[in-house]
Parts: sequence; structure tokens; C-alpha cells
Amino acid sequence: MRSSNPVLTRRGFSQGGQAGFNGAQAGPYAGSPQNPYAQPSNPYAQQMGPDGSMMQGARAGVMTIDSVVNRTAITLGTVIAAAAVAWIMDLPLAIGIVCALVGMGLALWQSFKSEPSPPLILAYAVSQGIFLGIISNAINQWVPGAAMQAVLGTMAVFAGVLFMYKQRIIKVNARFTKFVVAASIGFMLLMVVNMVVAMIGGGNGLGLRSGGLGILFGVIGIILGACFLALDFKMVEDGIAYGAPEKESWLAAFGLTMTLVWIYLEFLRLIAILQGD
Repeated sequence: MRSSNPVLTRRGFSQGGQAGFNGAQAGPYAGSPQNPYAQPSNPYAQQMGPDGSMMQGARAGVMTIDSVVNRTAITLGTVIAAAAVAWIMDLPLAIGIVCALVGMGLALWQSFKSEPSPPLILAYAVSQGIFLGIISNAINQWVPGAAMQAVLGTMAVFAGVLFMYKQRIIKVNARFTKFVVAASIGFMLLMVVNMVVAMIGGGNGLGLRSGGLGILFGVIGIILGACFLALDFKMVEDGIAYGAPEKESWLAAFGLTMTLVWIYLEFLRLIAILQGD
């Protein structure tokens, strides 16, 4: 699978904004050369009955909603546990910065691998969790209650996007995917420029992370994260519908975790700007 994320590009969508896995599945993507699972030798392909329904006993070893939920719970649980340990131990900010860089490196490593690696994904979760625990503790001491508000905001965005996706209010297609990816690239480039200017000239750089502009870009960051959640939901839906191997559930969990971390950090930053003096 190939998909996109506010930080990285990962498998999830074939060309046209759809993911194809099952050669026996009816539809415009069945048998597509971009579809690694749409080959006659695909052992995960669902078998169609004469009436168009799925034949029983043909779903062993494939991605299911339960497998995605279980892997996501493990990955997010690891992030939360690591964050709690870092918070309780009151680790210094320097360790958090190192863990953030390590997490980014692990995420890139996984993104370039041909198959999902559970140990690599869990190592990413640990390093990212330590970073989140440290930065959340620091901001929470400055703005009491900021961490809990960011958690509640992230949960609200997740629930809202899931509802709108299930109701087809949000329609993920090729145009939507291209727009979100292009917008996120532009957003990240601006953040990099802002950071470089801040490092060279000191202060707040271009002012994109403070004041009115900081609030605006914080909201944009959350909206982009919500859009990537929709892409993640589409990846999961297509993976299940087209018979992706069960191991791809780890990749779906990895993508969802990265997106939720992104949204949480944007909420944390926005709350610090709004409530900080």
C-alpha cells in the first residue's frame, strides 16, 4: 500500500486515489498493474461467488478491521506508556529533542522499507512517546491543563473525521489526495524556513509559531492532520476491501499513530499560544 502523511510518504494508495489489493474484487482497479495484490497468484484475494458475494473461508491471513484496531491499540498504547514514563521521571528537554530526531529517523526507515516491521514501528512509538511526554510536561508546567486539552482535542478530531468519513461527507479521491499532499508540503516548507530564520536571526523567525500567525498556522496544521486521517481511513478501508495481507495492519497502525501525534502536537502548540502569557 502507498499513502501519505503530514510528515512522510508511505504506501497506501495506488494511482487514481484508490488502493487495490484483490484481483477477484470487481471494480476498475482489479487487475491493475499498480496493484501488487491483484495478480492471479495472490493468496489473499477474496473469491467471488456466482451471485457476486464473497465465498466463505477465503479470508485467512488478510487485513481486517480487528487486526487494524489491535495493532493501532498496541502502537498507541506504547506511545502513551512511554510518554507517561517520561512525564513522571521529568526527563530533560534535551532527551526529548534526541528522541524526536530518533523517531523521525525510524519513521523514515520504515517508510522506505518494502514491508512493515513491527519492531521498527514499536521503536518509533517508544521514542516518539518519550518526546511527547517531555514536551507535554514542559508546556503543561507553563500552561496548566494544556496536555489534557490537547488530548481531548485530538480525540474530538479523530471522532469527527471518522463520522464524516463514514457518512461520506468527506470523499477521498485523487483530487482530494493531491490537494492534501501539496498543501502539507507547502506547510512543512514554511515551517522549515521559519525554523531556519529563527536559528539564524533569533527570535520567532517569521512569526509563524507565535501570535496571530501562530494561531492561524496551528489551525491549518490541525486541519491538515484531519485530512490525513481521512486518507488513513481510506487506506484501511481499501486494504480490507481488496484483501491486503494481515501484516499491512501494522502499516495502517503506523500511519494512524503518526497522524494522531501530528494533530496532538499542533493542538498542544495552539493551546500554548492561546493561553500562554
